[in-house]
Amino acid sequence: MTEFADLWIEHRRVVRDVAYRVLGSVADAEDVTQETYVRLLARGDEPLDDPRAWLVTVASRLSIDRLRAHERSRRAYVGPWLPEPIVTDERTLPEDRVTLDDSVRMALLVVLEQLTPAERTAFLLHDVFDLGFDQVADVLGVSPASARQSASRARRRIAAHGEARFSVDAGEARRLADRFARAAADGDLDGLISALATDARGHFDSNGFYPDASTEVVVGADSVARQLLRGVGGRGLDFETAEVNAAPGIVVRRRGRVVSVLALEFDGDRISAIHGVGNPKKLGHLQ
Repeated sequence: MTEFADLWIEHRRVVRDVAYRVLGSVADAEDVTQETYVRLLARGDEPLDDPRAWLVTVASRLSIDRLRAHERSRRAYVGPWLPEPIVTDERTLPEDRVTLDDSVRMALLVVLEQLTPAERTAFLLHDVFDLGFDQVADVLGVSPASARQSASRARRRIAAHGEARFSVDAGEARRLADRFARAAADGDLDGLISALATDARGHFDSNGFYPDASTEVVVGADSVARQLLRGVGGRGLDFETAEVNAAPGIVVRRRGRVVSVLALEFDGDRISAIHGVGNPKKLGHLQ
């Protein structure tokens, strides 16, 4: 039993990491993690040649099933659908931390949302979690050649969105996020515009909870800044910079409760995109 417990402690995080990246949902990732644990318990004393590969395979299959089950509700979603944000600050317990790397950046997750479940899973399992295409094929129920093709199509579509992998100096990004947070807290339209790239884009996800939130992608510094102020400008809100999906971002609170999270993309000395999540159902894990 001790050996079994040690095995789960060692690999539980990778199970949750896989599930979150496939599903873009913290709550669903936790459900998949628990279901994977149940499947592991059901094996009893049956040995595992490669525990990590077995757990990743089970978690991936469960995640794909859940992703496909959600397709209809996502099509009916009001406005842009964004992944649930991961915020890491002093409030985050170590056991609750998702492993942070380039594959969890909001820009990449948004692109992954545009892929088919097979493309998304093949790319993540092979390129991020280092599974061979034989194992990926087993997860997807296809041939290794088909799994390889799915991953290749995913790479091409990701490459077409160069910003999904764009990196910027961490110090400069943090300074920009701080500057943007101060301008938002002050309701400073000019300050917001000056921090945004001319062709900045804004994606605001509230599923209709905020009537003022745009249901379309907003383009242009002035339009993005005005939309942001309509949604979360002033009103006694606190704007705090924090690590959001492995990059500097902003958490917006009212009397200590999270009401919105802004994941930011950077291009040189400007913010090139804002992914704002205000749907209360996607912020429950942060309360």
